[in-house]
Amino acid sequence: MIRWLEGVFKRFVAYWRGDLRVVQHAGDTLPEHIQRRHLILMIDAGEHWSVGFQCPCGCGDIIELLLLPAVRPHWALSVDGLGRPTLYPSVWRTTGCRSHFWLRQGRTVWVGRKPRSH
Repeated sequence: MIRWLEGVFKRFVAYWRGDLRVVQHAGDTLPEHIQRRHLILMIDAGEHWSVGFQCPCGCGDIIELLLLPAVRPHWALSVDGLGRPTLYPSVWRTTGCRSHFWLRQGRTVWVGRKPRSH
C-alpha cells in the first residue's frame, strides 16, 4: 500500500512540475499537433525511429531527433518507470532560437542560461 501511494505521489509531482512523458506513435511522420508535455516516440516496423517535442524555450518550434544508430547525428532515449524521457547527448539547436539543453527525467536542464521566451 505504501509503495502504491509513493507511486501516485511521484506521478502527481511529475505532472505538477510539467515533466515530459513519452507517448508512442506508430509510423514515420510526427503528428500534426504535439502537446506541450508530450515527447512523441515514433515507432515504425517495431524500430524506434525518432522523437519529437515542442522546444522548451517557448518559441513554438517542434524538435525532431533521430534515434537510429546508423545515422549521424543521433540520440539515445531512455524512459524511467514514470514514463519520463532522458535523451543523450544534449540538444543544441543551430537554427531558430539556438537553445542548448539536456532532457533528463522529463525535465529541461539548460546549458548556460535559458533563452528569452518568444
